[in-house]
Amino acid sequence: MNPLTHSNLLPDPLKAWYTQSVENSLAESDCDPQVGLTSQQVSQRLQYYGLNELEEKAKRSSWAMFLDQFKDIMLLMLIAVAIVSGILDLINLQQASEKASEFPFKDTIAILSIVILNGILGYLQESRAEKALAALKSMASPKVRVLRDGRTLEIDSPQLVPGDIMLLEAGVQVGADGRLIEASNLQVRESALTGEANAVNKTVEVELSEDTPIGDRINLVFQGTEVVQGRGKVLVTGTGMNTELGKIAQMLQGVESEPTPLQQRMSQLGKVLVTGSLLLVALVIIIGLGVSGWDLSVFQQLVEVSLSMAVAVVPEGLPAVVTVTLALGTQRMVRRHALIRKLPAVETLGSVTTICSDKTGTLTQNKMVVQRVDTLNTSIQVTGNGYEPVGEFLLNNQPITTEQYPELEPLLLAC
Repeated sequence: MNPLTHSNLLPDPLKAWYTQSVENSLAESDCDPQVGLTSQQVSQRLQYYGLNELEEKAKRSSWAMFLDQFKDIMLLMLIAVAIVSGILDLINLQQASEKASEFPFKDTIAILSIVILNGILGYLQESRAEKALAALKSMASPKVRVLRDGRTLEIDSPQLVPGDIMLLEAGVQVGADGRLIEASNLQVRESALTGEANAVNKTVEVELSEDTPIGDRINLVFQGTEVVQGRGKVLVTGTGMNTELGKIAQMLQGVESEPTPLQQRMSQLGKVLVTGSLLLVALVIIIGLGVSGWDLSVFQQLVEVSLSMAVAVVPEGLPAVVTVTLALGTQRMVRRHALIRKLPAVETLGSVTTICSDKTGTLTQNKMVVQRVDTLNTSIQVTGNGYEPVGEFLLNNQPITTEQYPELEPLLLAC
């Protein structure tokens, strides 16, 4: 028999757990609330359900990311212009005509240099942003306390599986969706999920109807929310994409990205230039043949002249100017602690006229972090970033320890 089937009492993450009693929930999860899951059960369920992480679209390779920089119609037009210019220079060289340049292919080299530079700038910005976002994501992965094999352990949130007994206390972030089995004055702020800034009082002994909205499911806790008061013991029922946050992430992945206002205007300009260039080529050839009559050598000359005129119509420096301008804007945003993944997004942000938003979790981070401690005799700076347990105490910009200033220790214990 396959050990990884629901016949072995593996919990169904899609079940309406808020309609179930605590006893039924524990029975269906095959879990003892005083012992938690065994190591063997955790291994099986981790293999069956996977890591407690939100799925992302497959990452592009470096080459794919680089080639994506050349999908803009203006850049494609410049590449076509470079090819045509190179062909004309090659014809002139072969014919050894007086029109042949002393430095052949100079236009081709110049245009391709602009195109490649444009691609490199876009690739570097996107690559740096991706690496920075990956680093932020690894830092944001919270630790959770669980009961396994009768022992309390602290594990990384991605290691949670359905059926785990998760222990909550004030100040911790909920690592997965779950059914409350014990609670003591438990309040959870669900602004990250529902937008409601006020903390929600959670209750264990209640069974709700199936049509109860998310904000009223007071016997459940949800991934990404924060405990602001009390303690609780939770039976994990959903992880990864089977959480409420996972459902939102899945919907967002189905949304197709639209071109930015700048990309739309550049596309329109490119279409106008392409159409105008083709009309110019056609008019020059038609008028020239109409005046001189059909002659192969005349036709070749007319083609060369018309293509040269078409090349002259294209503003070779425009994409480079736009890219450099956007890159400078991106660097200014970085200095203001805002990461921009793609260069055109800078212009989109500049086009915004109205922002409709709540405060908590959007304009503010819903966190309180100590940055300075004032005692009777001194003022001590505290370094670090967010809830990460990294940082030090500084007095007059010099590191100190709690042994040197014992008044710090009771303050830390109180926090």
